[in-house]
Amino acid sequence: MTSIEFSYSLNQLSGVLKPFALKLTRDLDDANDLLQDTMVKAFTNQDKFAEGTNLKAWLYTIMKNTFITNYQKMVRRATFVDTTENLHFINSSASLIENSAYGDFAIDDIYRAIDKLDDIFSTPFLLYYRGFKYHEIADRLSIPIGTVKNRIHIARKHLKEDLMVYKHVN
Repeated sequence: MTSIEFSYSLNQLSGVLKPFALKLTRDLDDANDLLQDTMVKAFTNQDKFAEGTNLKAWLYTIMKNTFITNYQKMVRRATFVDTTENLHFINSSASLIENSAYGDFAIDDIYRAIDKLDDIFSTPFLLYYRGFKYHEIADRLSIPIGTVKNRIHIARKHLKEDLMVYKHVN
């Protein structure tokens, strides 16, 4: 393939490559730059193209590799490496002071909500909360396992309603 034929083929395929460049970069100007870089690389490396192979696939490969290389360069440029010795700690958990008053209020509210439940709901719920399995609770209370699951479900539902004030608290 002569240089003129190769140049003509590149020109014909540039329209097919533009959507791929746009997909990679997600920006029209960057896509145009990527397309131009791809065409320059293809033209300067024309001797590496094996005639009879798929030129379009070769160009796609050049474009993809160019995009990856440019992306890696951009990431490296944007990466800041701090080589100074760390003599201070910002937002260090070692100097964090936690105010447990809010947590104490929440725990008190939870226990009050559990105390308001009927015993038939609170007992299975508390056993489950303490780590007992459904079948262990059923054996201990001498009730069917389905009843245990139902009572725990109802207890959770009531607690959810009573503790709605804590729904959006982080």
